[in-house]
Amino acid sequence: MGEILLLGSLTAFGAVTIDLYLPTLPAIARDYGTSAAAVQLTLSTFFVGMALGQLFFGPLSDRIGRRPTILIGCIVYVAASLFCALAPNIEALVAGRFFQALGCCAAMVTCRAIVRDRYDHRDSARIFSLLMLVLAIAPLLAPSIGGWIAIAAGWHAVFYVFVGVGLAIAAAVGLRLEESRSIATAQAARGQDVLSGYARLLGQRRLIGYLLVGAANGATLFSYIAASPDLVINVWGFSEGQFGLVFAAIAVGIVGSSQVNRALLKRRSPDTILAWATLGAAVAGAALWLVVDAPLVIFLPVLFVALSSNGLIAANASAGALNVDPLRAGAISGLMGGVNFGIGALASALGAAMHDGTARPLALNVAVALLVAAVAYHGLAKPR
Repeated sequence: MGEILLLGSLTAFGAVTIDLYLPTLPAIARDYGTSAAAVQLTLSTFFVGMALGQLFFGPLSDRIGRRPTILIGCIVYVAASLFCALAPNIEALVAGRFFQALGCCAAMVTCRAIVRDRYDHRDSARIFSLLMLVLAIAPLLAPSIGGWIAIAAGWHAVFYVFVGVGLAIAAAVGLRLEESRSIATAQAARGQDVLSGYARLLGQRRLIGYLLVGAANGATLFSYIAASPDLVINVWGFSEGQFGLVFAAIAVGIVGSSQVNRALLKRRSPDTILAWATLGAAVAGAALWLVVDAPLVIFLPVLFVALSSNGLIAANASAGALNVDPLRAGAISGLMGGVNFGIGALASALGAAMHDGTARPLALNVAVALLVAAVAYHGLAKPR
């Protein structure tokens, strides 16, 4: 259980860095005298940093080991968090968030590789679902805690909390995490340069399918994360404290479906679950677009169902991708993260560009993303 908690903390590193910060976005906009769309760039840039960083740190963890990679990332994260706390303007904050993302993504990308180092395909899916229990703490608690910190000490204080989080992760990894990279993985990584390794991986049809399934489904959450502060607080009229409750409700749905996935894995393969879950999610996405102008009492439950599909899709897509070539788990994890956050950054940027003071941009992003996930699985990843 101790190892699961540590792996869960590594998985949640990025989520905490996003969710603790979300309630401060309106205050940052007021402080810098800028628009909600401009402040959303701090999220889009963060997603870009997560995408690029994982492409670098994934292969690095195959080459030098899982523990050293995480510790390097923690150093970058702590330095970037201090810079953000002292940022004199929105442009500096945007730049700081990019480097903060580079730092924390090392833990996330390496954690997935550690799971594949230690577990097979079905068990990897089970462990990824179990990790969502730990991951759930971030959206359940972080937005409310971030709001309280901002009210008590200002939004700058949130970044000093991030400094403490980075130091705590580094200490836990240094003291408790055992190296899991195999000798065979190290030899494979040293025998091929990064670009050639990625080219070889990208030539595999099923891997491309799994990557697109996970990334498209994940884009629904990125779209919601980017749009929710302005939508929930400014458009729907909820308070900052109530925002945390709305955000937590979505997290409960994702965690609940992930535990349903754990139960289903006892009787069904990850691919069987993916086949049905992607189709069901696509139907939920279409329904969301159809009710976009309906009252919140209708729209919010449909949004809940559409976003909760992540719990049935993410773990199985991750396990499937990592099973394509287990000796390159770090590089595959890097590709997963790079594609996931790259598409997430695109989705959040599109949402910001389409911002019109309604839920239409969010609903459109979710509907299109879930349709893409279904097509990617049944057209590419599904075993023939």
